[in-house]
Amino acid sequence: MLIKEIKNKDYWENFLLSQPEPPFLQSWYWGKFHKSLGDKIFRLGIFDNEEIVGAALIIRVLARRGSFLFCPYGPIISQESKVKSQKRNSKCKSIEILTNYLKDLARKEKCCFLRISPNWERSEENIKIFKDLGFRDAPIHLKPEITWLLDIRPSEDEILMGMRKTTRNLIRRGYKEDIQIIKSENPDDLDEFYKIYQKTAKRQNFVPFSKEYLKKEFSVFAEEKKVSLFFAKHKDKLLAASFFIFYGRQGFYHHSASLPNTSKISTSYLLLWKAIQEAKKRNCEIFNFWGIAPKNKPKHPWQGLTFFKKGFGGYQKDLIHAQDLPMDRRYWLNWMVETFRRIKRGYS
Repeated sequence: MLIKEIKNKDYWENFLLSQPEPPFLQSWYWGKFHKSLGDKIFRLGIFDNEEIVGAALIIRVLARRGSFLFCPYGPIISQESKVKSQKRNSKCKSIEILTNYLKDLARKEKCCFLRISPNWERSEENIKIFKDLGFRDAPIHLKPEITWLLDIRPSEDEILMGMRKTTRNLIRRGYKEDIQIIKSENPDDLDEFYKIYQKTAKRQNFVPFSKEYLKKEFSVFAEEKKVSLFFAKHKDKLLAASFFIFYGRQGFYHHSASLPNTSKISTSYLLLWKAIQEAKKRNCEIFNFWGIAPKNKPKHPWQGLTFFKKGFGGYQKDLIHAQDLPMDRRYWLNWMVETFRRIKRGYS
């Protein structure tokens, strides 16, 4: 096995889209987006006898307390083998080869640790693969690790019947209340989204992405017709807005915003239902609601949002916690800063 950089978009995308549920965070477009931010990226292929068996988008994250190499929701390892033992051996070997390559790359790029947030189901077997290579749990998570998914292959009527009764009724009420749902693929409409996004961040106490960040992200995916904004208005007043990415066979509920005191109007329920319908039109099979709160943390900041998302029906998928591999002593300063931030924001 060996690692080679991949510079052909079609080659990269063809491999990713041949795998089950590929995440957009490993797509060619996510790498292009990070390049537009000025980040250095590496698209690495894992090859076995000239055949690609894995891929990993790596982003160099610059930080004063210590730069690091980050693999978001990767690496993606081929699932072609039908024999479980062969799959495991291939996965173990692929991660070992990739880790050794990234260690050398980290030294060249003057990074103090590696961070991998795998899009792998949480299991003792998968966790052991990283533990055996010297990885440890990261002090925070950078991407959702407890996700909520909905199979949208059934008919719309069947999906509605699988929802919580209250959610279903609020969607129907939304039609009666004459709520306008407007879809847009125009990056300039991010200005309107951002107005209430900032208010939502302040109200819910999270650090918002900058307008520049969101506009560049939207623009890159808009070039490939893989993104939509949805706005919910009532009596011409904007009450809620959301940012959805459609990649592979999934629609992702990526960013959202709403004004306070709108619970008596069914804006967010109808908006999300319209997005699910859009995902079906695009031949998606899964609607990914993104992150939810852990069951054992009633004070977690995402509890209210979790109740809202689960009302649409679906199932939970737990992913491996972000894994860090320290490279030098600077890592521990980063560990202390991130641990403090996690506690301060109420995620402990």
